[in-house]
Amino acid sequence: MISNREDFGLLRINCSVLYFPVLRFFCFAVYFACIGQQQKLTLKILILRFSSIGDIVLTTPVVRCLKKQLGAEIHFLTKTAFAPIFAANPFVDQVFSFQKEISSDLVTRLKSERYDQVIDLHHNLRSLRLKLRLGRPAHSFDKLNWEKWLLVNFKIDRMPDLHIVHRYMATVQHLGVAYDGEGLDYFIPEGENLDNIELPGQPFVAFVLGATHATKRLPEEKIIEICQRIAQPIVLLGGKTEQETGERISTASGAHVLNLCARLSLHQSACVVRASSQVITHDTGLMHIAAALRKPIVSVWGSTVPKFGMGPFYPRGMDLNTTVEVSGLRCRPCSKIGFDRCPKGHFKCMRAIESAPIASIIKP
Repeated sequence: MISNREDFGLLRINCSVLYFPVLRFFCFAVYFACIGQQQKLTLKILILRFSSIGDIVLTTPVVRCLKKQLGAEIHFLTKTAFAPIFAANPFVDQVFSFQKEISSDLVTRLKSERYDQVIDLHHNLRSLRLKLRLGRPAHSFDKLNWEKWLLVNFKIDRMPDLHIVHRYMATVQHLGVAYDGEGLDYFIPEGENLDNIELPGQPFVAFVLGATHATKRLPEEKIIEICQRIAQPIVLLGGKTEQETGERISTASGAHVLNLCARLSLHQSACVVRASSQVITHDTGLMHIAAALRKPIVSVWGSTVPKFGMGPFYPRGMDLNTTVEVSGLRCRPCSKIGFDRCPKGHFKCMRAIESAPIASIIKP
């Protein structure tokens, strides 16, 4: 079997042979067949992960390892809101996106690519329907829904001691691809900068206020306590939802706290994280971006738990995370994603967290 273009030396033809039409036809037929074989050696792979920021950042080791170890052509399908995450990623060749539903036109476009493999890292009903319509070989990520249900509802721990990155990587194991130990990736496009933002001129702490669900966020008064105990400048990060909260926190905490909530794009927020000396964060997307940028993290956990396998993930041999949580609460975890309010009403998982120990972790 001819597996690369260097082997074509075996097909070099003496010029005299070309005078015989039959031999000439045969030799050229073999030559072009080998070119076709060479082209097929480059696998074309579609990866599915529709949301959200953190979950998508956690797929980046799969993307990188497929590209570097197989030389594969990598396409990624996600929701439009999250497509910019791959804007500068050199390991992704093409990103497809959709708003709410995957249209028939998009399915037709994906069908035309005739993927060698579909790697489903979302594994829900929508991704199942898409895989059936594409009709291509597919492998799906094991979400461990049964194990999560047992942990949330009965506090029976059957979760493997394995980060979700390694579970994602298991989905491509059949291709001979293995985790390379290099952690997460997050590439900030060159055009994204902080030219119009005046950051503190000395080492500062990035404090990520946002998290989709309220039970994953510290109460506002608790954040103020923490900020007041930290002498270093602090930059608050979040979206439009956190804008007013950020203003109240910065006003109550002191002049050393700068509120940038709702003023930055995702990539600009990542620029702030990259420039910071340390990051305090809830269980949210910027936590994983901070880990991808190899920043020291203080991760604060409420209704969710690191046991789900989604804590900050660093390169092999590196661990810059300090986990802060209330251990021993019988009601925790109460959800695998969080709630808008505490189901029990007491919200002890966050209210019982003391501000002094968090502030003491921050190094001057």
